[in-house]
This record gives sequence, C-alpha cells and structure tokens, in this order.
Amino acid sequence: MSDFMPWLYAHYIKPQIDAAPQGDYAFHIDLVRNNLRSTEWNSLSKAMEFTAIQAFLLGMRTGEELAVSRR
Repeated sequence: MSDFMPWLYAHYIKPQIDAAPQGDYAFHIDLVRNNLRSTEWNSLSKAMEFTAIQAFLLGMRTGEELAVSRR
C-alpha cells in the first residue's frame, strides 16, 4: 500500500467516518470504546484504518468499472 493511502485515511476518510451519524450503532461503538484497553484500542484503530482504506479502494474500483460498462 502506498504512503498516500494512510495520509488519505487520516485527512479525508476518517474525518468523513467521524462526521457520519452513528444512529443505531452509537451504543455498540461506545460499548467497544469503553471496554478496550489502550493497547487493544490501538490494534482496533489499525484494523479499522485498513478496512476503511480497502472499502474506499473497492468503491473506487467499482465506480471505475461502472463507468467503463456504461460506455
């Protein structure tokens, strides 16, 4: 993974995720946050970063394929 993707996560993807309404997920998010030790929280944060980057890239690839298929 390029050095650009962690930068993009920190400066674009994560702020978008943080700003999204949590709705019915708020309880579960707080439950996880309040029951993890700091070392576990760091591991969860890295796992979330990886997952969010991969989801972003999947969206980019899917959008590109949809654009090609419409031609």
